[in-house]
Amino acid sequence: MVAYLDPDTPFPSVLQALTEPNGLLAAGADLSPERLINAYSQGIFPWYSEGEPILWWSPDPRMVFDIQTFRPSRSLCRFIKNQPQLRVTLNQNFERVITECAKPTDNRESTWIDDDIKKAYLKLHHQGYAHSLEVWQNEHLVGGIYGIANHSVFCGESMFSRISNGSKTALACLIAYLKPHHFSLIDCQVENPHLVSLGAVSLSRNDYLEILKAPLQAGLSDKIWQRKSLCLANLVTR
Repeated sequence: MVAYLDPDTPFPSVLQALTEPNGLLAAGADLSPERLINAYSQGIFPWYSEGEPILWWSPDPRMVFDIQTFRPSRSLCRFIKNQPQLRVTLNQNFERVITECAKPTDNRESTWIDDDIKKAYLKLHHQGYAHSLEVWQNEHLVGGIYGIANHSVFCGESMFSRISNGSKTALACLIAYLKPHHFSLIDCQVENPHLVSLGAVSLSRNDYLEILKAPLQAGLSDKIWQRKSLCLANLVTR
């Protein structure tokens, strides 16, 4: 059994999360900015399907990308080098990125990103908590990733691709951008073979929560997330 939360009910300890499936902790509550920020600060995130209540998770182990040791594949670096028409921006169009992430693909008929999720994370974006990185081919948005900046961890929520390597480029560029700013991890939550193939590793929940406590340098976060264009050539190199 998992706890059912009213809007004013606090989360139970993550130690109460079920081992299977994937650390289910609680159900119910709401998607208010206050609830979501509180959830991410405790290593908890929402994930549910149409027709279900809001489900809250805290898996153990956790899948992450270690920002300081991550290296993009040689094939991805060659791809980026040979695509002069690509450009990368930060927080230029968060709403379009989350909308693209919500669209069905050849491999899935639907996603868990419904209208309520989109509205909730757009609020977080306007409040300075949720961010996006966009990959453009000429003037077409062809890849992107969005998530929550949480101290020295970026909690990745979803990414999309409209060309070969579009999402891989977004992920690699985000990691490269955050590395000199002393971010520790990209949190990708639950293991799957695709993430492992890209270099994600397992981390115990206790270790994840310890890293989550580490603050960034005071005042740095606001500067990091200003809307800007990024130099692609400087981001992904081997």
